[in-house]
Amino acid sequence: SNPTHRPALRNMGDAKTAQKRLQAICSHVFTKEWKYSQELIATANAISAPGKGILAADESIGTIGKRFKGIGVENNRENRRAYRYLLASTPGLGKNISGVILFEESLFEKMPDGTNLVDGFKKEGVILGIKVDKGTRPLPGTDGELYTQGLTDLNLRCKKYYEVGARFAKWRAVVKILPGKGPSANAIQETAHTLARYAAICQDNGLVPIVEPEILMDGSHDLATAQMWTERVIAACYSALRLQGVLLEGTLLKPNMVLEGADCKTKYSPSAHAAATVTALQRSVPVAVPGITFLSGGQSEEDATINLNALNQPGLGYRPWSLTFSFGRALQKSVLEAWKGKKENVKAAQDMLLLRARANGDANLGKYTG
Repeated sequence: SNPTHRPALRNMGDAKTAQKRLQAICSHVFTKEWKYSQELIATANAISAPGKGILAADESIGTIGKRFKGIGVENNRENRRAYRYLLASTPGLGKNISGVILFEESLFEKMPDGTNLVDGFKKEGVILGIKVDKGTRPLPGTDGELYTQGLTDLNLRCKKYYEVGARFAKWRAVVKILPGKGPSANAIQETAHTLARYAAICQDNGLVPIVEPEILMDGSHDLATAQMWTERVIAACYSALRLQGVLLEGTLLKPNMVLEGADCKTKYSPSAHAAATVTALQRSVPVAVPGITFLSGGQSEEDATINLNALNQPGLGYRPWSLTFSFGRALQKSVLEAWKGKKENVKAAQDMLLLRARANGDANLGKYTG
C-alpha cells in the first residue's frame, strides 16, 4: 500500500533514536519514566496492526438477550458461555482480530473442564479487553441527553482486570444530535470530561483506554451536520485528555463513522462518508494516537465493511493512524444466525466469523472487494 498512507509503520531509525523518542513522549506527560508507559504504547500499537481490528463481544446480559431472542435462544449463563466459547475457540481468529472486548462475566468465566473461557483468545494472540462503564443515564437539565456512569471504584476494577490478563478497556459515551440544535454544551463537556477521567484511571492501572464518544445516527440531519458535530465532540475529548495528562500514544479512539442521520432524505455514497469522516478526524485527532477503531453503530455488516474500505482508499489526504474496526453486530450478526444455539452449527458459525473478520481486515488495508 501507499507508504505515505501508513507513516506509523516507517522505520524509527536506530534504537538510540527510538529510546530518545520514548523519553520525549513520556517526560512531557509524567515527570519520570512511568510504570506502564512502554507497555501501553506497545499494546495500542499491537491492536492497530495492519489488517487487524477488534471483535467487540462485550454485550451486557440484557443486550446479548436481545441478540439471542432473534435466533430463538434462551438467555442464560450456559448459552452465553457456549456462544462466547465459540468465539474464543475459533481457530485462526488472530489473523485478522488483534483484540477482543469482553463483558466482565466472560473475562472471569470458567469452562466445565476448569479452563478459562478466554484461553482460546490468548492462544491466538488476541489481546483481552474489558468493558468498564456501567451504562448510560439521563443527564439532568438536558433534552433527553445521556451521561455514562462507572467512575466509582474504576481504579480497583482496572487493577483486578489487569491481574487476570486484560490489557485494554472500553467506555462508551453517547451523544445525540438534537433536531435543529445538535448536542448541548453540557452533554459535550460531560462526555469529554468523563472519558478523560476514565482514560487516566485505566492508564494508571496498565490498561489502554479506548475512548468512545459515539454520535448516534438517530435523526434527520445531513452529512455536513454529522461531520461538524463529530469534529467538535472529538476535539473536546482531546482537550480533556490533555488536561488529565493522558499518554495519547497509549490510547485508541473508537468514534462513529460520519454518516447522515437515519431519517435523512438524502442517502450519501461510501466515498462521501469517507471524505466527511477523514476530514473530521484530520481536524480533531492528534497524530500521536496510533489507531482509530470505528464502531459500526447500527450499520449492516456489509455497509460497515464497505464504509471502512472507503476510508482506506487513496486520495483522502494524510492519515497517520490505522483506520480499522471495533465491530460488535457487524462481526457477529451472521455468526449468531449460523449458530442458532446448536452444537452441530459451531463450525459453520466459526467459519462465518473468520469470513467477516477477513472482510474487515481487508477493508483496513483498502482491499475489500465484496
